[in-house]
Amino acid sequence: MKKLFESNKSEAMLLGLFGIVFIGIGMIVPQQFFTKNNLTSMAFQMPELGLLAIGMMAAVLTGGINLSIVTTATLSSILAAYVLSGTLGVESPYLAILLTILISVGVSILCGILNGFFIAYAGVAALLVTLGTTTLFEGIGLNITKGGAISGFPTEFMAIGNGSLFGVPIPMIIFVVVAIVSYFLLERTAWGVQVHMLGSNPIATEFSGININFATFKVYIFSGVLSALAGLIMISRYNSAKVDYGSSYVMQAVTAVVLGGTSITGGHGTVAGTVIAVMIIQIVSTGLNIIGINRNLIDISIGVILLLVLAVRHYSQVFSDRAMIKKRKTT
Repeated sequence: MKKLFESNKSEAMLLGLFGIVFIGIGMIVPQQFFTKNNLTSMAFQMPELGLLAIGMMAAVLTGGINLSIVTTATLSSILAAYVLSGTLGVESPYLAILLTILISVGVSILCGILNGFFIAYAGVAALLVTLGTTTLFEGIGLNITKGGAISGFPTEFMAIGNGSLFGVPIPMIIFVVVAIVSYFLLERTAWGVQVHMLGSNPIATEFSGININFATFKVYIFSGVLSALAGLIMISRYNSAKVDYGSSYVMQAVTAVVLGGTSITGGHGTVAGTVIAVMIIQIVSTGLNIIGINRNLIDISIGVILLLVLAVRHYSQVFSDRAMIKKRKTT
């Protein structure tokens, strides 16, 4: 048990923090927080951020970032929404849903290919590429929708974002399955090892015979697919598609990744840590909303959390390095 704790010390500490935050906020507003409706509502909302955070984590592991995860999600869902709304003349709701999923995933893969090509093969910094594609994808979405929303989806599609299976929200089931698959892909496969090595030392990774360009390229495709799933859940929950849905999720996803223990310079991080961090952020956001804090102040609090986590991790590394140097001198 001790060995298990030591090997997962970061995740154990995060679980402890999760417990403290959960109980702490619950004690402030117990009648509103500790209710079935509130806990169920959080279970429906969290998967969107969770999927985007895992997609962001994969990019950060390589030493990069993907600022276009939300606009990839909205653009893919907007294009897919035309099938759902009956614009393309598909009458069968189940065929429309199937085509919607295929179109959404296909568009997100294309977005991922665009990001991956410029980052992996053209050598442009991930921050600049994804900042540019964020504007590009948002602009395409705005031109298609003219700033409005696409609605009129079949009732069957709403089950993806609002339905339950054996009492468990379907979005949560999707998120858990994706998190497990992501864990095996990023932490138990050769590609996952390559992704971690890329963030730790890309030059050494290349000299070891690994195709670092292709490994990076696949990361952004993976990130795009997760964006598509998040986008599908969003438009199903809202029963409409719009270009500004989930606009606050980019900062929250970065916060979840850093809070979850992923090094912002890459090379280290776990899916479990990211998932727990997403749970913490969801509780903080929901709790502050119940207390009656202004929505804008909630966004500010998320930003403060991000800055605090970055500062703590920086100084922890500084003190750790100093202690290591001191130990070497004494020996």
